[in-house]
Amino acid sequence: MKCAEMIETEMPAAPAAATNRVRLPMGLLGFEQIKDYVLLANPAEAPFAWLQVEDNASLAFIVVDPFLVMPDYKPDIPQADVEFLGLREASDAILLNIVTLHGPNRATLNLKGPIVINRHTHFGKQVIIANASDYSVQHALSVTETVA
Repeated sequence: MKCAEMIETEMPAAPAAATNRVRLPMGLLGFEQIKDYVLLANPAEAPFAWLQVEDNASLAFIVVDPFLVMPDYKPDIPQADVEFLGLREASDAILLNIVTLHGPNRATLNLKGPIVINRHTHFGKQVIIANASDYSVQHALSVTETVA
């Protein structure tokens, strides 16, 4: 099972645009020591993107906007996390969920622990949603869901 993927990439010649950088001061669960990431999207891989470690291009997480694959997803972000991230309204937040690959024909989505990013500050945190009991850490992704 993989949620982090070692990928073969070449480091970009120019530094990543500031708008693509994401700072996760608490890191990700299991990767707490890693704080700085770059969000990379390739139109050919849509709706998926890569949350790549800024100083290690070979370590990246596959992420997706959960609303593209599960439109009825209604995560309840705890107020403490809303305040920590400086979110004033829902539109200030970008939500991404980590995709885990279980071989070539199976992938799951962690719906209990989305990454919430303040779209204005690029400051984020992986949170455990208040209504986590309503969702799975291994929501199966089907081909029809990813083609939404």
